[in-house]
Amino acid sequence: MRADIAPLRDEHFSQLREVLDVVAREGRYLAFLQAPPMEEAFAFYRNILERDCPAVVAVANGRVVGWCDVLPTHGESRAHVGIIGLGLMPEYRGRGIGAALMRAALERAWAKGFTRIELTVRADNVRAKRLYERLGFTLEGTLRHAFRVNGEYFDSLFMGLLRHET
Repeated sequence: MRADIAPLRDEHFSQLREVLDVVAREGRYLAFLQAPPMEEAFAFYRNILERDCPAVVAVANGRVVGWCDVLPTHGESRAHVGIIGLGLMPEYRGRGIGAALMRAALERAWAKGFTRIELTVRADNVRAKRLYERLGFTLEGTLRHAFRVNGEYFDSLFMGLLRHET
């Protein structure tokens, strides 16, 4: 399965929210367990576009199947730092699409002036951790009991990438 990587646009919002919901409901990858209401999700996506944040989607057979964005952190002293987010429909994983999404988003982030990108990943998500390491991210710490799903706690790994390391 092949996918094209494209900048996020308004016409992607509905399908992107559907992908977000599928990934969230898996209960393994995101901080929330279902997508926010349509109006809230669309407002979030509009804000990404208005702020010109690095954001790309993967499109296969005319459908959005994944996304990657780099959102700025808060505070002037951290204006150089972005937080990366990524999600991909289950049937499109393991095909290099996640890496392509991340490379495209990182390229846009560097061009926007970010010099540090951060992410968190659940410690039991070994496949994603390997991907992030292949792209140059390094482990910077463990956040104990950072996630709780159905009463079960999971640690999260904190990873970072500096501009000069890519």
